[in-house]
Amino acid sequence: MTRTLYRSGRWAALHPWRAVAAWLMFTALLFGLAAAVGGETQDDWNIPGTESQEGYDLLGAHFPTAGFADARVVVHSDDGRLPRQQLDELRDDLLAMPHASSVSEPRMSEDGDTALLMVAYDVQVTHPDLMGNMDDLDEAVEPTRAAGLQVEMNGGVPGTAAAPMKGQGELIGIVVALVVLVWAFGSVVAAGLPIGTAVAGLVAGSAGLTILAGAMDVSGTAPTVATMVGLGVGIDYALLMVTRHAEFLRAGLPVEEAAGQASATAGRSVVFAAVTVLVSLMGLRLADLATYSSFGFATAIAVLCVLGAALLLVPALSRFAGTRLLPRRVRQAREERTPLTARWALRVGRRPLPWAIAAATLMVFMALPALDMRTWPQDPGTQSTELTTRKAFDLVKEEYGAGANSSMTVVVDREAVTDAEVDRLRTTLADDPDVVAVGKPVTSPDGAISVVELQPAHESSHERTAGMVESVRDQLPEGALLTGDLPLFHDISEKLGDRLPVVIGFVVGVSVLLLAMVFRSVVVPVKAAVMNLLSIGGAYGVLTAVFQWGWGVELMGIDHAMPVSSWVPILIFAILFGLSMDYEVFLLSRIREHWLATGDAQGSVVRGLSDTGRVISAAAMIMVAVFLGFATEVDAVVKMLGLGMAVAVFLDATVVRMVLVPATMSLLGRWNWWLPAWMDRLLPTVDVEAAGYQPAAPGLEEEQVDEERPLAGV
Repeated sequence: MTRTLYRSGRWAALHPWRAVAAWLMFTALLFGLAAAVGGETQDDWNIPGTESQEGYDLLGAHFPTAGFADARVVVHSDDGRLPRQQLDELRDDLLAMPHASSVSEPRMSEDGDTALLMVAYDVQVTHPDLMGNMDDLDEAVEPTRAAGLQVEMNGGVPGTAAAPMKGQGELIGIVVALVVLVWAFGSVVAAGLPIGTAVAGLVAGSAGLTILAGAMDVSGTAPTVATMVGLGVGIDYALLMVTRHAEFLRAGLPVEEAAGQASATAGRSVVFAAVTVLVSLMGLRLADLATYSSFGFATAIAVLCVLGAALLLVPALSRFAGTRLLPRRVRQAREERTPLTARWALRVGRRPLPWAIAAATLMVFMALPALDMRTWPQDPGTQSTELTTRKAFDLVKEEYGAGANSSMTVVVDREAVTDAEVDRLRTTLADDPDVVAVGKPVTSPDGAISVVELQPAHESSHERTAGMVESVRDQLPEGALLTGDLPLFHDISEKLGDRLPVVIGFVVGVSVLLLAMVFRSVVVPVKAAVMNLLSIGGAYGVLTAVFQWGWGVELMGIDHAMPVSSWVPILIFAILFGLSMDYEVFLLSRIREHWLATGDAQGSVVRGLSDTGRVISAAAMIMVAVFLGFATEVDAVVKMLGLGMAVAVFLDATVVRMVLVPATMSLLGRWNWWLPAWMDRLLPTVDVEAAGYQPAAPGLEEEQVDEERPLAGV
């Protein structure tokens, strides 16, 4: 791989316009394929193997319109008067919408100032005319709003369109990245190069996502997560290569040779770092939910595209930049001071045990709130109060009861359950304090099943909800199933909780194996995995304290505490473990390089941290800014993802990389690189980064020259 990366990097630097043209052609090809076979994002909420999904399947098989889109329209009058004529006209306007098959009679609140209308459609919510589109609904309710009445909407169709992504996360991340890179490089040219490369990769990745959506169902949130991760790692990968390129320039190499050497060394680290991220993302498939598979594939496409952009465009753009990649003080031959990270590593190395104990204690303390974490899928009640879906939720809760925003449906097999048993069941459930209303049985057209609607006493995110679902299920006779959005949420939360250990085991196990292959050590990969778990544990703890306990939740633009979304823990773990391994590879590859050259355990830590501390700090600051930028979006799940990943990256780049790694490596000394002989024979060797790559001399075949002979002075 070294020879290939060297050749490609040097070729791109020698022929920069051809390299840029090749990338543009590749991107154009992706967009052409996207136009031909691409599709729209579309969520797949099927939860195979659960009772709620089995119930939904029965409804879909026996009720022709079951599973079709819906919308809930809430009309409220502040003065307590709702003219019947106005409601009838609204009902007619709603029924005239495309794909609207029926509109229920207004359900009035007890005080008569609020009406609830249910709109049923003749297509699924994923239909292109409905998914993410509220225009028809807004047009239908406009005359009612113009008459002075408050009209709010939620349900299936509004839920896909009421909280669009504003795109401010990307903008915030790019602006902060530019500032950080100017600080890190002391050169505006060097600062702009990683950002431009990452953006180019994301543009190609967006076309790849469209192609993926044509081949499988891709969650509507997946592009946001893919962009979040792709922008962060894209800038990081380009940053590492530009930094290495600048090192070779300072060593006196010509630009094209420096580009080839940077690709052969830092390029290998970037490739391996991307592999660790991809391995972690593939762990999402073990969650056994189609939604997670789409998250994994979508983010993997973004990572691959920004990786390709870094390997091809960084050498080409570096040729254009020339020596302007170097800080002005270097170009003017001013003396550089000893890096702060080197002085810091020496301080930690002198007293490693107290530093290690203090850092580990801090990480464990931050992770403690996670022991109290309660997960539950998000509903409109967790959204911003500015959204119509949240306003409708609050109106329904106030006027019709806390559980009126949720549904529980008992599906009864008429061959297994008699009418008398159904009547006894309704009587039993009516006496249940967790149920406030029990509907009359409705039989399917083919007479195979009957359904009984229940109104729960609590809203979806109430801590009693999980127990309520289990309690109702315990009362059902054989041949009856409980489904609906509340049982579905319960089953999602239970299933994801059960699958989390499986995902963790796979991701940690494969990552440790990969690191053992690279660093020829048992201690280093195990220690890296433990430290990554500490960072992620700290992120879980902060999420629990902020969102569930409500500590400063207002700063996140949310007005009340809530459970952590069930979708978040697995997604954060899979993404963050891979990202943390990026920094592990960047740092340890340089430490190992110095260890192999000198055999000085503590000195190699100091020199490795000195070489990489600034670039890792800059990369982490950029990624934290990107993630916090996404935390400013409206959607609560995106806020949780943004904050959780920002906290984990911050802890990883500061407490872990700057304290725990140098302290533990100083304590362990030569034991860091211990590997049993039998394991050394079994594990294939993968060298991530050497000091330099020596190409073949003119007139000699490349096979006659050592592939990784260090360059003098580098």
